[in-house]
Amino acid sequence: MTKKLYIAVFALALLSCNQRKAAEANTGFLYFDIKGYFGKEISRMQKLNPTVQKTVSVNGEAEHKASRIADWEKELAIFVNADINKTSWRGSFKINQENGADVYTSDNKKIPVKKVVVEKSDAQINKVEIIIDNKNILFQTQDTLTYYPDSLYQIKKQQKIRLLNLKKYLIVGKLK
Repeated sequence: MTKKLYIAVFALALLSCNQRKAAEANTGFLYFDIKGYFGKEISRMQKLNPTVQKTVSVNGEAEHKASRIADWEKELAIFVNADINKTSWRGSFKINQENGADVYTSDNKKIPVKKVVVEKSDAQINKVEIIIDNKNILFQTQDTLTYYPDSLYQIKKQQKIRLLNLKKYLIVGKLK
């Protein structure tokens, strides 16, 4: 009896290993690889180590500072987290061409990323814009993330929490 139990457990373990390898082997992306693109940009920015003229504004009150970013992974994390190639989101985005840009849109209420626009000239990416919209009973946020390689990144956020006033945030980083 115990011998049969060991064989069954061993067979299940082998089966699960094969399924995991098959899932890892499926690396074809249906949409633009935001996570991969910004992963490369993070590595590139770490090596370049540019000076950034950063402006942070909350409800119109701005603060300016020039500095070097020590952790680009943390700085661009909001872009990386907007990855639209999640397995559960497969087939949820429509792909269109508008003015030479690839546009990915979703009207699924469960998916916070509503739109991704990737502007290219030849194979070079000139601009990535991501629109995120989160809503629930307690709060509503709308984010517009814009990234121009070697130039600028911008994060606009509007946040409305029930029973509190609307807050508007703007973060702009100009690369020098």
